[in-house]
Amino acid sequence: MSGAEAQPTRSRRLVSPSPEETHRLGVKLGQLLQPGDFVGLIGDLGAGKTHLVRGVAEGAGVAQSEVASPTFAIVYPYEGRIPLYHADLYRLTDYDELYATGFLDLVGGEHAMLVEWLDRIPQAAPRDFLRVTLRHEGEDARSLDVEAFGARPVALLDAWLG
Repeated sequence: MSGAEAQPTRSRRLVSPSPEETHRLGVKLGQLLQPGDFVGLIGDLGAGKTHLVRGVAEGAGVAQSEVASPTFAIVYPYEGRIPLYHADLYRLTDYDELYATGFLDLVGGEHAMLVEWLDRIPQAAPRDFLRVTLRHEGEDARSLDVEAFGARPVALLDAWLG
C-alpha cells in the first residue's frame, strides 16, 4: 500500500496571509528536510505551490537562480545543503507513464523530494511522506492542509509547524 491510500498519522491546518508568508513557511520546511524526505504538493494553478517550493529550495540551500518549474523535464535536481529533487506530475496521465520516466528509482534515495501535482498520480508517494494541500482563501491568503504519514513525516510536521 502506498502512503496515498493510508490515513494520515497527524494533520495540521493553517492559513498563510500572503505569498511572502507562504515562501517563509517553505524556507523553514527546507531547513528541516533530511535525505529520504518526500513532500507531495497539491493545489490548483495559482494556489501557492511555486511560492512554497521556492521557499523550500532556499531553506535547503539551493540558489534561487536554479529553481525553475520542472514541468517539461518532469524531475529537476538541485544541489544545496542536501540534494533536492523537484518533480512536477502535471503532464503525466497515469502510473505507467510515471514509471517509464524513472521517477520511482529516485524515491527514498539520499536526497529529499518535492513533488507537485501529487494528486494526479497519488501512487507516486511512498508509505511515509508529507502531503501539503494549498487552497485559495481570498486574494492573497492560502490555506495549507498538511498531513503526515509515518513517524519521520510526523517529526518533520511537528518541527515545521509546532
